[in-house]
This record gives sequence, structure tokens and C-alpha cells, in this order.
Amino acid sequence: MKLHLIDLSIIAIYLLSTIVIGLVLKKKAQQNKKSYLLGGNKLPWYMLGLSNASGMFDISGTMWLVTLGFVYGLKSIWIPWLWPVWNQIFLMVYLSIWLRRSNVTTGAEWIQTRFGFGSGANLSHNIVVVYALISCLGFLAYGFIGLGKFMMIFIPWDYVCGLMGISPDIVAPEHIPHVYGLVFTLFATLYAVLGGMMSIVWTDMLQYAIMTVSSLIIGIIAMNALADYGYLNVPEGWYSLWFGWKLDLDWNNIIPEVNQKIKEDGFSLFSIFMMMMLFKGFLVSAAGPAPNYDMQKILSTKSPKEGAKMSGVVSVVLNPVRYFMITGFVVLAVLYYDKLNLIVAGRIDFEQILPSAISEFVPVGLMGLLLAGLLAAFMSTFAGTLNAAQAYIVNDIYLKVKKDADNNQIKRMNYFVGVFIMIISVVLGIYAKDVNSLLQWIVSALWGSYVASNVLKWYWWRFNGHGYFWGMLAGLIPALIFPLVFQETLELYYFPLLLISSLIGCFLGTYLKPPTSDEVLDSFYKNVRPWGFWKPVKERVLALDPTFKPNTNFKADMLNIVIGIVWQTAIIAIPVFVVLRQWWPAALAIAITAITTSILKFTWWDKLPND
Repeated sequence: MKLHLIDLSIIAIYLLSTIVIGLVLKKKAQQNKKSYLLGGNKLPWYMLGLSNASGMFDISGTMWLVTLGFVYGLKSIWIPWLWPVWNQIFLMVYLSIWLRRSNVTTGAEWIQTRFGFGSGANLSHNIVVVYALISCLGFLAYGFIGLGKFMMIFIPWDYVCGLMGISPDIVAPEHIPHVYGLVFTLFATLYAVLGGMMSIVWTDMLQYAIMTVSSLIIGIIAMNALADYGYLNVPEGWYSLWFGWKLDLDWNNIIPEVNQKIKEDGFSLFSIFMMMMLFKGFLVSAAGPAPNYDMQKILSTKSPKEGAKMSGVVSVVLNPVRYFMITGFVVLAVLYYDKLNLIVAGRIDFEQILPSAISEFVPVGLMGLLLAGLLAAFMSTFAGTLNAAQAYIVNDIYLKVKKDADNNQIKRMNYFVGVFIMIISVVLGIYAKDVNSLLQWIVSALWGSYVASNVLKWYWWRFNGHGYFWGMLAGLIPALIFPLVFQETLELYYFPLLLISSLIGCFLGTYLKPPTSDEVLDSFYKNVRPWGFWKPVKERVLALDPTFKPNTNFKADMLNIVIGIVWQTAIIAIPVFVVLRQWWPAALAIAITAITTSILKFTWWDKLPND
């Protein structure tokens, strides 16, 4: 048993507090549909931003980032562009504003503001619901498998079986993590289902406070250990941000198994990998948020201006704290690699670096606090995603069929849907290979199918509901099939095939059917005020309303995005350099952050619209 009584007590207190929060906010959440799914649009932007950041501070993602830091060193700062992490920059600069102006409850409902209510709009609405549910289930399964692998390090299966008086052989070794995942998933489901968005946000505030304290302590422990030891035994190039055509990190004389990990990841041709990340990242970010908890937090803000502020604050509150912890664990893992237990089912699993490092190096008391925080992080992500899935099923399926449903019926349906989605995600998690494979599929294959239709919907007036539907379908089907066809290929590398397939569906659907009605297009353009290829609509709107002011911010927005990406990357780099005791690079990153923050104050913050 790795945990002491004080650690278990801290974890128990946290788990009980989440249920208390859910019960306390239950009555407020059940006032109406918007109170449950969007917090009644009454929560301030900084609370929603902190909650959104907490939802991104998940166990599975943190395990993945610690593994990247261990294997790739400073170059790991670039790899999260695969997500892409700077989609938050696109959101803060303009897309959160455009999305929040719609005043809808879900992304599927938003489709009606863009395409109206005809057959094309109905098809588009349905495909978004399908995509949203697949995406949410993928994220839930991703969190589930990461949590299970994480907790089995601290509460050994033999110990649990001994307490319960059962044989350890009752569960196959490869399914033991799933038992742990199921137990803690039930807690997340309970408070999310009881209190809706309000309980999620308040629980996230508690989680963020815990994680901040834990991160600072872990980073300081690592810095002191590095100071005592003097150096890290890592290959040449590990300390360098920069790279050539190939990665050229050779672990053969240190930990030979790491080279196999690099080969399996598919990152050896690093320049090609970076170009693909930039290409895909720009398109995915320009498409706007996928229909998950991130979109729901934006729709929950009080106004478009607060939506932009919420997306901006995520980078500020998430990255310094998260990367201080991540780099701390990387340093401890490299220094004391021989003490880590990374063997799972007879093979080395580098995703076990984080839980094994916690088990070895975190003192009593702090371990309970840290585990409570990481459990909270998992539960935050799980609960936020579950809330999004509930929104799509209840708002976009159930209420379309049963339009006269009263508040009690909606409440019961929310409860039923929450439990049902949890069960399905657990089943998917059981069959997932590992955290990295599921993550790669979500961000590369699944999101690849989303890009074409969701870029065109914002920026091109002629794009219609049929184009959206066939574009999504032509991307979604290959996204489900390609992993079976290209089993030895990194998902990122067949992204262009997904994009081409989806674009063909977009253009065929668009030109084989008439445009969206002038009435719908004019209403959307006046309300959202996008820039892009909207000339015919703009001329018609101006003819009807000469006082209308079109959006002329394209160049300013693009400049702010470039500055914002530099700003965000520098914020990430600061804690990495500090924990590694690289003082001059840390000072440079701080200077870049200060300069870009000052620029964004004048070019973005001061110019946010009030409507």
C-alpha cells in the first residue's frame, strides 16, 4: 500500500466535497435548461476560464506531457501544438466572440443560426450531434483509461482484493486499471449529474487551488534535487528547443528503450512533423471549438466580450502551474529512472512515469493532496465533457422529439443520459490500447474530419447545410476507418487524406443544392459579424441597413494570433526553464512574455467589442 492514512483522508475529504457541492447547487441547477447546462449565463468570465483551465489539467494529458518531456526534453514544448494548444489563441482573439453572439445552448443548435431550418440544416444539425457524441465519448474514454493506469500504482490490486476477501485473479491484469477508472468515474458522474455546469465550475475552483499548491511543491522538490545532483543524464540535444530535419536524440547509451518509444511515436522526422502540426493546427483552430466542454464554457459566459476574456485567461492560469509540475516530474524521473516501476503487463510503459514518480518521490501528506488534485483534474475533464454530451442529447435530440417536456421530465432525462454516457465511455475505455493512441486518434483523425466543414461555415457565404453535412460525413467515416487501414502510421500523417475527402463532400453538397436563404444569411451576418468571403451578403445587408458596420479586423486578428502564439509559448517555456535551472533562457522567456502581453493589451484587450 503506497498511501498512508493522512493521504487517504485528504482524498476522501475531496471526494466528499464534490458530492456536497453537487447537492448544494442541485436546486439552482434544476431551475431550467439554461441553469443546468450553462449556469444560467450568470457565471463571471474568470471563474469559467479557471474552470476551463482546470478541465484541461487532466490526468491523462498530464501523463502524456510528462512522458513527452522525459523523452524529448525541451523539444516537447512544441509537441502539444498537435492538440493544437493555440486554439485558445484563436478563440480569445475572435472566435469566442463570434460563437457567443449566437445565444444558443449547444454547437448543434448554433447550426440553425447559420443554415436555417431546411433539410440541409436538419442534416447538419444531426451530423453535429453524432460528431459531438463520438468526440465526447472519445474524451471520456481517454480520461478513464489514464485514471485507471494512474491509480493502480498507489492502491495495489492485491491490497484491494485482500480487503474485500476476493482472489486477485478475478480480473485479468490488463483490465485492472479499468476497475480503478470505474470507481472514480462514478464520483465524477454523480456531482456532474446533480449540479450541472454550476457544480462543475465550483468544483473546478477547488481543484485548481489544490493543483497550484501541489505543482509548486513538486517543482521545488525537483529543483533542489537537480541542484544536489548537478546534471541530468540525457542525450545531446535534449536541452535544445531547436531541431533539424531529424530529431537526432539518441538514448542508446542511457536508456535504449526510449529510442523504441520515439520510433513508435513517429516523431523522428521532426521537421515534417512540425510542418504537419502547423498546417493542421491552423485549420483546426480556425474551425473553432469542437462541440465539447470548451464550447459549453464559452456559451456559458455572460457576453461575447466575456467569452473572449475567458478564453484568454486559460493560457495564463493553466500553463505556468501545469508545466511547473510536469517539468518537476520529468527532472525527478530522469534523475532516478532506475527507481521507477514502469513495467505493466510484462512491458515498459512510459506513460507510467508520472504515477511512478509520484509514488517514489512525493512525501506523505503531499501525496494525498497531489492525488486529490489529479483526481479532481480527471473528474473536472470527465464532468465537463459529460455535461456537453448531456447537452447534445437532451437539447438536440430529446427536446426536438418531446417539445412539450416540463422541467421535471428534462431533469430526469439529464440524469438518465448522464449515467448512460458514463457506461458507454467506460466500455470504450476498456477496449482502448493506451492514452497516447486514443489521444492521437482524437486530435488527428477525429478532429481532422471536423476541420473542412467548420472552417467553411464561418468564412464562406455560399457554404450551405448540405455541404456541411456531406463534408462532415465524408471526414467522419474515414476517421473511423483509417486507424484500421493505416495501423503503423501516425494519425497526423493521414490528416491530408481526411481533409481532401471532407472538402470533396463539402463542395459537392454545396453546389448540388441551392444556397442558404437570404433571410438566414443576412441574420447570421448581422448578428455574428464575421470577416471572410461574405461580399454578396455584406452588400445586401448594407443596402438594407446603411448604418451597419462590417467586420474589418482580419489583419488585426491575424497579427494578434501570431503575437498570441508567441505569448502562449513563452508562458509555457518559463516554468520549464525555471525548474531545469536554465536561468538565462528563463529570463528571455519572461521578457518575451512581458513584451507580448504589453502589445496584446493595446491590440486586443482594449479593442474587445461590447456587443
